Amino acid sequence: MTDAASPSTGVSPRTQRLKARLRARYARETRFRWYGRAAIGVALAFLVILLGSIITQGYTAFYAHTVTLPVYMDPARIDRSYPQGANFEQIVAEQQIRRLGVQDDEQGTKASAMKALLSSELKFQAAKMIARQPSLLGQTVPVAAPLSDDAEMYLKGKITRDQPEDQRRVSNAQMDWLDRMKASGAVRAHFNSALFTKGDSTQPELAGLLGAVVGSALMLMVTALIAIPVGVGAAVWLEEYSPRNRITAIIEVNINNLAAVPSIVYGLLGLALFINFMHLPRASPLVGGLVLALMALPTIIIATRSSLKAVPPSIREAALAMGASRTQTVFGHVLPLAMPGVMTGAIISMAHALGETAPLLLIGMISFVPGVPHAIDEPVGALPSLIYIWENASERAFHERTAAAILVLLAFMIVMNAAAVLLRRRFERRW
Repeated sequence: MTDAASPSTGVSPRTQRLKARLRARYARETRFRWYGRAAIGVALAFLVILLGSIITQGYTAFYAHTVTLPVYMDPARIDRSYPQGANFEQIVAEQQIRRLGVQDDEQGTKASAMKALLSSELKFQAAKMIARQPSLLGQTVPVAAPLSDDAEMYLKGKITRDQPEDQRRVSNAQMDWLDRMKASGAVRAHFNSALFTKGDSTQPELAGLLGAVVGSALMLMVTALIAIPVGVGAAVWLEEYSPRNRITAIIEVNINNLAAVPSIVYGLLGLALFINFMHLPRASPLVGGLVLALMALPTIIIATRSSLKAVPPSIREAALAMGASRTQTVFGHVLPLAMPGVMTGAIISMAHALGETAPLLLIGMISFVPGVPHAIDEPVGALPSLIYIWENASERAFHERTAAAILVLLAFMIVMNAAAVLLRRRFERRW
């Protein structure tokens, strides 16, 4: 008999096979659980490495150094009626060289080297002081200004004495001057508020993110105002009102295909349609928002339709049985219940739009825009395009600002997503 018990164990062969299969199944389940944990661990490790490298490279951009030097406002070299024409950088450099006890040559080589450590912002600060108080001429007054990007790189440890002198932009003499000025208290580190209060600049020490942040906010506002109502409306019509025929089937297939179209194609479409045909202002938040709205529409439509399908049919049947019209059923019962999923689709599409760069480059947002926009039809930059521009800059100081801009972009996305999640939870509690 096949089911006879084994004389040694008292367990039938069939029972032994069942137990072996059960042990193998439990072993596979345990292995699968560990595979999942390992996958999560690897993903977290890569995330930590990515964020660690960005933070390591970019945290130095959040502080800067300012030099405060006493300057004799020489009336012989400064025109009272036009102080902006005076070469304040040269004046300050010559006076500081003498103050450090360094003997300059006839060509002014040492003064030129000292001048290279000072930002051009110094001349604007000094000229502004004279314009406001002409009585300062002939007096010695303290003037505070940022250091140049090369001096910043040395003080932040990005340029060291270990490097050969001919392979760095700060000489040994300049390093000695910076060390002496720092030891005397003339050079001090502080939080780099200019990074958040100024627009882009050709000089790294003066470049800020405000223009790009405002541009991204305006662009996302246009995107949300267009993509969310249109996308939700299209999804409601397709799911609740449209007849099931070949035309709607073709529409659904094309919407699914549009969700997989590369973003650069939307940039080409925006260039041809909104700029070349409609003649809308190039590199403006209006055009950028329209392009990103086209790109976000398929995601919103697909997510909204999935949320509408998840609403139980009994909700519709009960509302219709109580005498509600189709429109009352959809907008009074079905859509509110699907709103959490709709908000999820909006969150995903807006976050995707915020990080896109390729379509923005094609509509002109790669250009240098130093100011801060005040309207949606003014030329502006955006955080993704600014990151692209700074990373391709030759000055090394721009690279740390690139990492800082990435951190600001991530913070921007986190804040935006957190606000959307709060709205979603509000809808969930309400309904």
